[in-house]
Amino acid sequence: MKKTHISCAIVAALTAQQALAQTPDTKASIETIEVTATKRSESIQDVPVAVSALSGDALENMGIDNFQDYVEFLPNVVFQGTGPGQNEIYIRGAATTQSSITLSSVQALQPSVAFYQDEMPVSMAGRNLDIYATDVQRVEVLPGPQGTLFGASSQAGTVRLITKKPDHSGFAAGFDTSISTTKGGELSNSVEAYINITPTDDLALRVVAYNEKQGGWIDNLENDPGNGGYIGSAVVIDRISGGALAGYGADPAEMDTRRVVNGFTSNTAAVVSPRNGEHVEDDFNDAVYSGARIGLSYHINENWDLLVQHTEQTLDTEGVFAYDPTLSGESSANRFQADENSDEFGLTTWTVEGRLDKLEMVYTGGYLDREIDTLTDYTGYTNGGLFSAYYVCNHYDTPDNPADIRCLDPTKYYKEDTTSTRLTHEFRVNTDVDAPWRVTAGLFYDEQEVASVGQFKIANTEMATFGFDDLSSSRRLQGNQGINSDGGPFSPEISFVNDITHRIEQIAVFGQFEYDITETLTASVGARWYQIDDIYRGATTTRDVTSRLQAYGQNVTDPAVYDGLGLDGEGIVSAIQSGDLDISLLDDQGVLTVDDTIFKFGLDWKVSDDVLLFANYSEGFRPPVTNRLGGDAAANQSGAFEGFRIPVYSTTDTLDNYELGLKGDFLDGILRVNATGYYSEISELQTSRFDPTNISFLVFTDNVGDAEVKGVDADITWLATDNLVVNAAFSILDTELTRINPELEGIAAGVGTELPYSASFSGNVNARYYFELDGGKEGFVNASVSYTGDRLAGMIMDAYVMEDATQLIYGTGSGLKIQDEAAVYAGATYNDANGNPFRGGRYVQEAYMISNVSVGMSDDSWKVELFIDNLFNESAMLNIDTQQYTPKVVTNRPRTVGVRFSFDYY
Repeated sequence: MKKTHISCAIVAALTAQQALAQTPDTKASIETIEVTATKRSESIQDVPVAVSALSGDALENMGIDNFQDYVEFLPNVVFQGTGPGQNEIYIRGAATTQSSITLSSVQALQPSVAFYQDEMPVSMAGRNLDIYATDVQRVEVLPGPQGTLFGASSQAGTVRLITKKPDHSGFAAGFDTSISTTKGGELSNSVEAYINITPTDDLALRVVAYNEKQGGWIDNLENDPGNGGYIGSAVVIDRISGGALAGYGADPAEMDTRRVVNGFTSNTAAVVSPRNGEHVEDDFNDAVYSGARIGLSYHINENWDLLVQHTEQTLDTEGVFAYDPTLSGESSANRFQADENSDEFGLTTWTVEGRLDKLEMVYTGGYLDREIDTLTDYTGYTNGGLFSAYYVCNHYDTPDNPADIRCLDPTKYYKEDTTSTRLTHEFRVNTDVDAPWRVTAGLFYDEQEVASVGQFKIANTEMATFGFDDLSSSRRLQGNQGINSDGGPFSPEISFVNDITHRIEQIAVFGQFEYDITETLTASVGARWYQIDDIYRGATTTRDVTSRLQAYGQNVTDPAVYDGLGLDGEGIVSAIQSGDLDISLLDDQGVLTVDDTIFKFGLDWKVSDDVLLFANYSEGFRPPVTNRLGGDAAANQSGAFEGFRIPVYSTTDTLDNYELGLKGDFLDGILRVNATGYYSEISELQTSRFDPTNISFLVFTDNVGDAEVKGVDADITWLATDNLVVNAAFSILDTELTRINPELEGIAAGVGTELPYSASFSGNVNARYYFELDGGKEGFVNASVSYTGDRLAGMIMDAYVMEDATQLIYGTGSGLKIQDEAAVYAGATYNDANGNPFRGGRYVQEAYMISNVSVGMSDDSWKVELFIDNLFNESAMLNIDTQQYTPKVVTNRPRTVGVRFSFDYY
């Protein structure tokens, strides 16, 4: 059994860790795992594609039990995000700026890496499902495009979590438990148990239950404006609000001299600092996973089997998993509202498989129902939203006396209630594996829906404009009469609402044909035809999204219709007619529809029984995404923003991959080397745009341009002795933007720059030594070291403007390293909302090295282990999060010491 959630399992699978097997003469050898990477069961060493796989026993042997520790064992995979349940997966450097987690439910890119539990795809836009990986059979990771067999979102790779199924051989039961303590943090503990029973020869039942509490280590400090805390800045508010305060005669720089930090009280200061006394708490970033899985296997007859499984899980988190670099230490934050996230899902899957003569037939399906309830601090909006001055400053209330203009307490929050569902069906057939030609062919249907209501408290209700007694009039000012009238659904503090339903329907036909040209040479070709409908419906406080998309789809040419939808009618019609605003993919109901065919070609040569060489060409894709506010004009029409309108949708981005690979066992089976070299071309690379100088951009998807990725992956396993196994894995990457779409020049990093999040070099080494103890017991020592090189944060060159804002808002800079993009991009400047240029640069997530050790003993039924994760207490920059308009650093768990115990009865 594995004692961690899915992100940990993925990382373990990407290391070269292998279990020891015993041959009949008791000589140790490397275990060969059966995988289903080609939707057939084959030895991992015989599959002519790059694939990593790890058995459940080997996963447990890694001895690492949380995401922050595991993340370092990813030579060619990156997890980026802000904490449990809020991470995205990138493989082989194919990464762009990810969606803001706060708005991911209403506007997010589809994942570029597909994630499966068994046969069911469970990846979702914005927030990948975070499944606790207990009672795992194996994990398979397939880097590179897998679209012909696994479809959309397998553009850069596929990850599959294969669970243990009910076992018909008889009764079994067991449990695992652990307890640990983190330096400067709280205790963590976990309990897992399983039972397998066989009521009849043809019926087997397996039940697994688990609960893990991950104690916090980040402290929410009381805001101290004089010591790196949040001061606030009228200069920043005026700048990002298009000069709103200066337009009323105020001097924002002079207002900044009358802040609380300069001796004024909250009642007299021109800039009021937020207070958070009621939310102060040590070690406030807790996470609790709890759930169960039940599986039923039934032998219908000698040729047909039925498997039904249901998984139910709740993930509750509190606090944040990032520290504020303006504060002392690397475990401190300032939060002004409670941060809570409840993520519940139920996943039911079913599979019927059997044989008709020489045809293997499989029908599989699944239904996922997920609910997310979020409450999060949204105070950072004050430092990046175009309407910040309107929501927190009283310039509207004091138009005749600029000296009385004040910017009040900026504290804000965001509430979200999101329900996601996904239903899939797949039917496929496989021909006889022993024939000289083999076919896998199938049909696939997928229906996803995300329904979200997001409520924003962004206005200061001390102002007359937003006072509790006048909220209905303030709603009318925003074109939203009555949304909060008596008996309405929202709190009277709520000043903006998103109510969106996003549905994606997909049908596909796929197939792969293999032919043995000779006994050792095989050629293969695969193809997949797909059609995807992207259906976006709903409204915001000020926009009717449904009517807008329908007008586009019907190619309305009457400007008055667009005027009535809150758009510049003449400008919209002109943009459509000139081709600057593409609406060609919409039908008359505003539904975005695309269809295409992708291909894969391969050639593999079995040099000997122990060595396989292969060459592949494969295509992957990510479907387009409809934008919530497509057609809106940029509020700032200067420089790079001149004439810019938010696209109605991003177009499909594609990845063409060429790779050469080697899989081989050498030196009589004691050395295994699996290596792949690849070259990938990405066309119309999608990105999520979140421009902190122009809130009319808010969050939307766009195509940044084209890119190239070149790299080498390698896994090496060496059985140094019968008792010592050494594993190493590394990834070398060279990524480059080769073309930038014109409207992103001066915003995104330029031609010749690197893609974000992936290091040029990363690698790890793991050694495990076994030794005999008295009484037939076995002892072991495990040690590992992993290294991750420098990585860039995001696609946008906004680091210097954010650093300037941080200095003004906190009275100190972040101290984070910035890569100046001017060296590779002539004239690399970043313009604020008033057209003022800043140097172009991106934050650097600096290199780090993490070490883990463990020692333990076991016999046939139990195992006990003492472990130390993050032995040297390294604080790693896993992600620099700029979604709050000033940088926050997502970090790993500090040094953690603990003990694990497991017992199994067969």
